[in-house]
Amino acid sequence: MSTAVLKSGTNAHVPTSRKEQRARELNRSKPIWGALAWVVGVLFVLPVLWMVLTSLHSETDAATNPPSIAAALTLDGYRAFLSAGPVAPLLNSAMASVISTVLVLCLAIPAAFALSIRPVRKWTDVMFFFLSTKFMPLVAGLLPLYLFATETGTLDNIWLLIVLYTSMNLPIAVWMMQSFLAEVPGEMLEAASIDGAGLIRMLWSIVRPVAMPGVAATALICFIFSWNELLLARTLTATVAGTAPVFLTGFVTSQGLFLAQLCAAATVISLPVLVAGFAAQDKLVQGLSMGAVK
Repeated sequence: MSTAVLKSGTNAHVPTSRKEQRARELNRSKPIWGALAWVVGVLFVLPVLWMVLTSLHSETDAATNPPSIAAALTLDGYRAFLSAGPVAPLLNSAMASVISTVLVLCLAIPAAFALSIRPVRKWTDVMFFFLSTKFMPLVAGLLPLYLFATETGTLDNIWLLIVLYTSMNLPIAVWMMQSFLAEVPGEMLEAASIDGAGLIRMLWSIVRPVAMPGVAATALICFIFSWNELLLARTLTATVAGTAPVFLTGFVTSQGLFLAQLCAAATVISLPVLVAGFAAQDKLVQGLSMGAVK
């Protein structure tokens, strides 16, 4: 009997010691991972800071090789950007990005609901179909899209970009929202159904609070993809529906110096995405980490 007690005590102590040893190892590795995270963060932020600093230099100082960090600061690049008339392209980008993102969410959330909470038959085949629409390179569809826009009179029309951005981001949004909605506990839905809650009530009271971080993350990613898109906008727009990235490429010339103006324009055009990212930072982190830890 004493032997059994001894064995039982030994077996009970081993997991505890292993947990303690693992906890000590994790504590020892925290400074290393923290330092590595700072290094990676600096590497990501450094080009952005360099762009902002270059935008505050004169064209002569910005074009020096190696660049002069301690050169005098000036706002000439931003004055040149504002004098070029950026309001219309920024409004076009905002309109195309916001409306297409709203349309994507309105289409992706019901589809993801059917594929996760109320799964349809062979839902994996449906998900693969959505993903297969992204297999073809975008440049392969430029000529058909251009001919379609020419024949239908929608060339240089912002609504054509809205439709294209919606179809471009919809597969990604369905995949993301399906994984987010799959995290909604089925027991909660069953309990609400037993209590007499209808579909709308369950969506608003149960699904919405759990899925909001995922919705925010999906909306932000779709907004970024639409705001930064250049190939379609460059090909299918001209002077009326030109977006901010198309306007940005106009600062690249074959003669003269343009680096400071280009950096100033890139800084201003990047601000909406940065503001949206910081505003939805908490929701974005929660949404992108949903399902990561079981």
